[in-house]
Amino acid sequence: MPGYKVWVLSLSVSLLPCGFAVASQPQGTGAPASEHPSDPRLSGSISGTIVDPTQAAVAGARVRLSWGDQSLYQEVMSDDDGQFSFANVAPGPFQLTITSVGFTTQASAGVLQPGESYSVPQIAMALATAVTEVRVVPTRTEVAEDQIKAQEKQRVLGVVPNFYVSYYHNAVPLNPRQKFELAWKTTVDPVSFGVTGAIAGIQQAQNDFSGYGQGAQGYGKRFGASYANFVASTYIGGAILPSLLKQDPRYFYKGSGSKRSRMLYAIANSVICKGDNGHWQPSYSNIVGSLAAGGISNLYYPAENRDGAEITFENGLIGIGESAAVNLLQEFVIRKLTRNVPSQEPANP
Repeated sequence: MPGYKVWVLSLSVSLLPCGFAVASQPQGTGAPASEHPSDPRLSGSISGTIVDPTQAAVAGARVRLSWGDQSLYQEVMSDDDGQFSFANVAPGPFQLTITSVGFTTQASAGVLQPGESYSVPQIAMALATAVTEVRVVPTRTEVAEDQIKAQEKQRVLGVVPNFYVSYYHNAVPLNPRQKFELAWKTTVDPVSFGVTGAIAGIQQAQNDFSGYGQGAQGYGKRFGASYANFVASTYIGGAILPSLLKQDPRYFYKGSGSKRSRMLYAIANSVICKGDNGHWQPSYSNIVGSLAAGGISNLYYPAENRDGAEITFENGLIGIGESAAVNLLQEFVIRKLTRNVPSQEPANP
């Protein structure tokens, strides 16, 4: 009775509750539950809380939920309480990736069961370690100290000190302590004592400063006077006045340009010098130092050999001429004979 069957089927469908549908499906073709994320009977939810190392809530953290091969994902931001949640999540394995500015990336994973409300254990963010590039730059004092150490190795023929010459064109100015250090190293060098002894021997042989007499006593007085002159000249012209007037007592080797320019440079350096500010200026330290040393020598020379003011000024001019001659030798000869000369300019701070 085909007509009766159709009428009964139609009546049965009309009596079903509103919204309920019957669908036929062949047996053996059903798909896994995880492939039906839209099915409200199978989907679940995932929620959790994000905090920092002090247990304070982390707001605005980006939470990424991915599953499968991670090509499918959702993202949410944590609220002011550090909480986040995902709804209508397909059951199965999932991964959470949490990122936030100032923190290292955190990850969490789990398996969501069908219809489950999964609560992720509290996620504590770790502070990101700041990578800071630190450049250690030596101070000007340290650079100047290194340059002094290099100068103190400079010796003509490996013997005679050549400490007051800088082969660095842009040498760092010395502070007062370093100027006195250079003067001290010069005056106590064994070669300085040897040269002073030789000068005293020549003076005794020529009977200079006859008031000192002869013999060991006369030689000792000549040696003491000669060494006192050397010390006074070195400290006054190389340390005391340069510190007060902020001038550099060193000769700065030129080493380039025409011979004429180098000769003029060497001669000019007998009356000019570099200031601690790097500018050239009259060498008051050298000029006044020579005059002061000559005046002090009148305190210990025999009365008949003491120089008057006129002779002192003459000796000062002679000293300037000697400085010019020594500078010429420094520029054209002494460097070739000096060992341990720096090979390159150091980097300034």
